[in-house]
Amino acid sequence: MTHASQHTGSHQVPEARKLYIVDSINDLNKLNLCPAESQHLFPLEEKIPELGASSGHGSRSLLFVGLLILLTVSLALVSFAIFLIIQTGHRMDDVSRRLTAEGRDIDDLKKINNMIVQRLNQLDLTQD
Repeated sequence: MTHASQHTGSHQVPEARKLYIVDSINDLNKLNLCPAESQHLFPLEEKIPELGASSGHGSRSLLFVGLLILLTVSLALVSFAIFLIIQTGHRMDDVSRRLTAEGRDIDDLKKINNMIVQRLNQLDLTQD
């Protein structure tokens, strides 16, 4: 900022206010490198592209749409998880019923086996 004390034309700006006029790094570099030729800064209105009065509403609506999409995807994933939990519960109930039925079948087979063994023992005793 060795050349910051030089002022040109009608742009007589006090030293303390120069930082408030500079709105980009490029303008700051122009002030430092070529102060005599390039201290003319564009007004702030020329540097900002015209987006209309609804520029804040566009980003808000985009944020809102993104939030809605995120919530919809989250709801779909939660619904799918609940569906899988219910399906797993039904399959576990089926397995439990099958095990109970097979347990009864095994008990019946044990009874039949005991009856056969008793009958064979009776036949063995009568033949002796």
